[in-house]
Amino acid sequence: MKLPKYLNLLLSGIIVIIAGLVYGGHPTVLIPLILDYEVESLELMNMLRAIMGIYVGIGVFWLIGAYSAKVWYSATLCNVLFMGGISFGRIISTLLDGISTPFTPALFLELLFLGWGIYNLKRYGNV
Repeated sequence: MKLPKYLNLLLSGIIVIIAGLVYGGHPTVLIPLILDYEVESLELMNMLRAIMGIYVGIGVFWLIGAYSAKVWYSATLCNVLFMGGISFGRIISTLLDGISTPFTPALFLELLFLGWGIYNLKRYGNV
């Protein structure tokens, strides 16, 4: 296992799974604690748990890619698209809505993983 090649997927997979569990694990308790926002409607709880499912599913795919050479390229490409998409959305929100103190560190991490993934795709290619 080439650590630098696989480390991006390993770390981002773990982080995204944890983020998903925070969003949807127990939204009526965790979201108010972390974001100071009450989750009261069934629809919002359903949406947060759906986001949890997406994050856990994608994170598991990245973890598989971190340990499987056959899946590495697809998982890394998925990681780049995910990190690029989510950071793009956060940048748009920052420009239109203002700076979010709790999510600005997340933006920097997403941009870091985006750049790291692009670097890995260029360096290691489709092998």
